[in-house]
Amino acid sequence: MNTRAKGAQKEEEVCAYLRSGGVKIVESNFRNRQGEIDLIGYDGDYLVFFEVKYRSGKSKGSAAEAVGFAKQKKICQVADYYRMLHHCAEDTPIRFDVVAVDGENVAWIKNAFNYISWH
Repeated sequence: MNTRAKGAQKEEEVCAYLRSGGVKIVESNFRNRQGEIDLIGYDGDYLVFFEVKYRSGKSKGSAAEAVGFAKQKKICQVADYYRMLHHCAEDTPIRFDVVAVDGENVAWIKNAFNYISWH
């Protein structure tokens, strides 16, 4: 299985995992020219933007470590576009979570990073 197919398979597994945790997934692989957000959903009142990272081994570091500042900033840009496109109210609470999959271990890191202004 190639890397892209493995990533898609892991995203599907994470989607099921999040749903079992009460998240209502509303979008997957949301893209614009700035980048992509893997999953978007509601966890209670929060509109959550999920970054899913998978690492099969430790040679490239942990999955969570792969979501650096540049990636966080890009996610915030795409999230702003999503919120504008879907007319989300300004007072809608938002959160940026990372779901890190290292081998068979899944870690849902809620509020993994704060909003980064890119203006």
